[in-house]
Amino acid sequence: MDEQDFEGTLVLEKIAEIGKIDDFFEAIDSDDFGKVKALMKRANVDSETIEMVLKKMGEADGKH
Repeated sequence: MDEQDFEGTLVLEKIAEIGKIDDFFEAIDSDDFGKVKALMKRANVDSETIEMVLKKMGEADGKH
């Protein structure tokens, strides 16, 4: 997946399938990279997308 084409909705759909939306957002809000990664792995998000999400979290300045 190209970073320009990144669409967070697909990640959220997979997280919703495992019933962990609240946990996912809490982990993002607290910059818990490990938990975010673990939840995405549990939801079968591909590794390329996981790395892109973690990169965007690291770059976040309140605009993502």
